[in-house]
Amino acid sequence: MATVVIDATGNLPAINNSFQYMSHGARYLLIGLQKGDIQFSHPEFHKREGTLMSSRNALRSDFDHVMNSLKKGLIDPSTYITHRVKFEEAKDEFGSWLKPESGVIKVMVSLE
Repeated sequence: MATVVIDATGNLPAINNSFQYMSHGARYLLIGLQKGDIQFSHPEFHKREGTLMSSRNALRSDFDHVMNSLKKGLIDPSTYITHRVKFEEAKDEFGSWLKPESGVIKVMVSLE
């Protein structure tokens, strides 16, 4: 199980289901913004002695700067992709992505 779980998707089902991947004493960091209600089992979370954190230090001007940089070609999002895998192989590779030494930043799963 992961010592740190980070959600940057803002996807409600992903957020709600990610609590199960926390190890004992893990931290769960929510970066993705979700306007709905998060639901999780309090006894399951409590027994893990986890920490729930959120982060949103960006201002509208920060988002505008990033979007303008993307439009001008100053940022290449593909440079963040460190791993690629076929959908059928994802379940076998997932465990290695949790290891810091694997150097995962972004995994792209193809559905071809």
